[in-house]
Amino acid sequence: MKRAGRLWSQVLAFENLLWAYRKARKGKRQRDEVARFSLNLEYELLQLQTELSQFTYRPSPYRQFNIYERKPRLIAAAPFRDRVVHHAVMNIVEPLLDKSFIADSYACRKHKGVHKAVDRYQQWAKRYAYALKLDIASYFPSIDHAILREQIHHHLKDKYVLWLLDVLLEHAPTQTGAVPIYFAGDDLFTPSTRRIGLPIGNLTSQILANLYLNQLDHFIKEKLRAPAYLRYVDDLILLGDNNRQLWTWKNAIEQELHALRLRIHPSKVNLYRTWLGVDVLGYRVFPHYRLLRNDNGFRFRRKLQGFAEAYKHSTLLWQDFNPSVQSWLGHAQHANTYGLRDRIFSEVSFQRE
Repeated sequence: MKRAGRLWSQVLAFENLLWAYRKARKGKRQRDEVARFSLNLEYELLQLQTELSQFTYRPSPYRQFNIYERKPRLIAAAPFRDRVVHHAVMNIVEPLLDKSFIADSYACRKHKGVHKAVDRYQQWAKRYAYALKLDIASYFPSIDHAILREQIHHHLKDKYVLWLLDVLLEHAPTQTGAVPIYFAGDDLFTPSTRRIGLPIGNLTSQILANLYLNQLDHFIKEKLRAPAYLRYVDDLILLGDNNRQLWTWKNAIEQELHALRLRIHPSKVNLYRTWLGVDVLGYRVFPHYRLLRNDNGFRFRRKLQGFAEAYKHSTLLWQDFNPSVQSWLGHAQHANTYGLRDRIFSEVSFQRE
């Protein structure tokens, strides 16, 4: 595979930095740090351009916080200025990396996404009797920086872009305090000497996480020759008519993951009969129809009731929560949910006091 070079001038171009600013600003115009950056936009972008061209750029500390969506997650948010840099470099690098990805990797890619992944699964569910679901344990916190760097260098050769990606990796929060995990060939101290973890929430993390499992994707498609396989971030699904073959593939995948210093989550390995329905990315998918998962509807009902209460007391405007409502409706409309949507919205009234 030919490695990509001569990329640095494209990253540094003022037009690219301006585009990156607009992408990073999307949906966040009201935030103070965005407003401050926008107030002196030309100066800020030229300053970034100078720091990058002189190799003096260093990211600022991340803001970390927990969110709770079915399970707690630690989110690391980069300052706005650094998010502009993330968009600038990934605007140039991501299309080059994407060329090496398999067609059925669906996360964080143009013209892919959750609904395309569910459509693809349902297409296969009409044909195959069994679906094997696998989940990688603590995926983002477990990504090994040394292995990731090797993969980046395998695809890119522009030394200046490689320098910037190294800087972003070095300054990102990493996993600390976790129980050490040992793999074949490790000694007692190996886990403590390896830098691991990518921050959940970064654009760079999303794209590099796709790259990290690209090797596994090709192994499954080209070595195992699995005819029906898709991946969405760290969720893997394989379909087939022979359940023994699927378990054999599972064991081979486990060994390949060990080479990446990753493990399959032991309680998230499940084999299903496709005609009974399978939970896939928020939907309960059957060969000829799909439903929204029950917990998804319950969570949205509570959220909508909270919006209605805040609207009643004038602490929220309609435009403050309408995007969230429209987003859920867009998701729900990809399933057989007319009755569910009717029930949820008939229970809620948006009226001022």
